[in-house]
Amino acid sequence: MTRAANPNATATGALLVVAGLVCQEVGASISVTLFPQIGPIGMVTLRLVFSAIILLAIARPVLRGHTAGSWGSAIGFGLVLAGMNTFFYLSLERIPLGPAVTLEILGPLTLSVIAGRRWISALWAGVALIGVLLLGGVLLHRGETAALDPLGTLFALIAGTLWVGYILLSSRTGKAFPGLNGLAIAAAVAALATIPLAAVTAGPNLFDPVILLLGLGVAVLSSAIPYALEFIALRRLSPATFAIILASAPAIAAIAGLVLLAQQLTVPQWAGIGCVVVAGIGAVRTAKRDLGPEAQPGLA
Repeated sequence: MTRAANPNATATGALLVVAGLVCQEVGASISVTLFPQIGPIGMVTLRLVFSAIILLAIARPVLRGHTAGSWGSAIGFGLVLAGMNTFFYLSLERIPLGPAVTLEILGPLTLSVIAGRRWISALWAGVALIGVLLLGGVLLHRGETAALDPLGTLFALIAGTLWVGYILLSSRTGKAFPGLNGLAIAAAVAALATIPLAAVTAGPNLFDPVILLLGLGVAVLSSAIPYALEFIALRRLSPATFAIILASAPAIAAIAGLVLLAQQLTVPQWAGIGCVVVAGIGAVRTAKRDLGPEAQPGLA
């Protein structure tokens, strides 16, 4: 029996993705409070540096014996991680957490339609798309959700585009390296890519002991745990299913913003939460009924 032909693997993969998203959005809420001290790029750098240290210590990857193609996937994965996180945090500096995640998720939703093998994939993507538009205030907008900062909106959309590369390169890197080795290498590449920017923008506050401790906590919540869980999940889910489950991120982000940042939700936004949850459940149930060799992670 192939790995993708196990229904339990699909359910486990879905739970891993959701757990990772919860950690990620809680960490994002906490990190916003550090922007006045070190800025978004400084926060991203702390996340990636501490995550790389943790993952390298756990995985202890062997650097020999890998092909040029494998290294290319890992390095590309790392650069995408750096860009995706940087643009997302730049957007959080200008727009609220819920709308930022809503706009970012449009990239994976597009992938879910392209990668889906049947019309049902497009159906669930459509339901999720309606949900994220409601949640972000694009449909039936109310008050402050109607006008988002244009540059912050652009940054979130760029992050969503890079998220598509994250999904594909994470799957390929997972096939090329055993365990978490590829993820650890990619995290190190991402950290090295952002350190020069942080050195210019963050200033001396970046080395404050309290900031470093908080950065470590955010790194564990927002990077190390979710990336490890998603990295493992991509071995159990197709890119289409994985992308649709990620549509629950706006709902989780909105709830985190409500609880941790006191960001109020409108009735249409709660309706959006219902849509994305239904789409996520529908995607998992569809994957259980329609498993086969073509559902394995990665695109040909």
